[in-house]
Amino acid sequence: MTGIVNTAQAEAWNGYEGEHWASHADRYDAVNSGFNGYLLDLAGAGDRVLDIGCGNGQLTRLVAARARSATGVDLSGPMLATARARAAEVPNVVFEQGDVQVHPFAEGGFDLAVSRFGVMFFADPVAAFANVRRALSPGGRLAFLCMTALAGTDLGRVFGALAEYLPQPTGPDGSGPTSFADPDHTTAVLTEAGFSDVVCTRVEAGQVWGHDVPDAARFISDWGPVRHHLGLVDAETAAKATEALTAALAPYAGPDAVRLRGTAWLVTGRRS
Repeated sequence: MTGIVNTAQAEAWNGYEGEHWASHADRYDAVNSGFNGYLLDLAGAGDRVLDIGCGNGQLTRLVAARARSATGVDLSGPMLATARARAAEVPNVVFEQGDVQVHPFAEGGFDLAVSRFGVMFFADPVAAFANVRRALSPGGRLAFLCMTALAGTDLGRVFGALAEYLPQPTGPDGSGPTSFADPDHTTAVLTEAGFSDVVCTRVEAGQVWGHDVPDAARFISDWGPVRHHLGLVDAETAAKATEALTAALAPYAGPDAVRLRGTAWLVTGRRS
């Protein structure tokens, strides 16, 4: 893979983070797949679709069934290996490893660009979206899902239980995974990158985090940012943090799964 400018994210997604997502592909899809329909409904039979930050490729495969073709691009070698293996029998899917900020997409090669929580980590978001705009045909559309601010959400309450012992694993609202939590900021970035008709719509979906509370707590504890912070504190503090996480998940347990109500912004725009 050449032409990488977002080196910190490349290291993470080709290291533990990417390996964890690749080896737990079904679990991460259980967390996020409830949001798929918001993007799939926008794909037409004649569309050439670009999936930004495609990860393990579930959305790419699903959109290919509705569209003319689908191309997934991601920094992560481990996840792309999983994506290619799972799409081996899908004829109109291609996966490419690259940094969206600088990847040499064919100009005007796509009619629709989508992303399911894959756009929040650009080092230079204006450059990244300007490159996506260049890859879209005249009038081409953009649609992506990104995290809302955590305050007041189920996930915010769960992560808030860790605050006495660990830093917020997603960072302050407005950074990291919540870098596009402010619709005004998102609109400004996309406008500068050359998109028009930008609309941010708050949407919700169910998210399955585990089959019971201990299972969900283990899964979240092994998620890269939480695992990192647990490793920075002493064993007693780490144990207390894990206990607090487990207690916070208990209200969301049902007979067959731990389910949180997830929130996201569905952001749409058009190449000017």
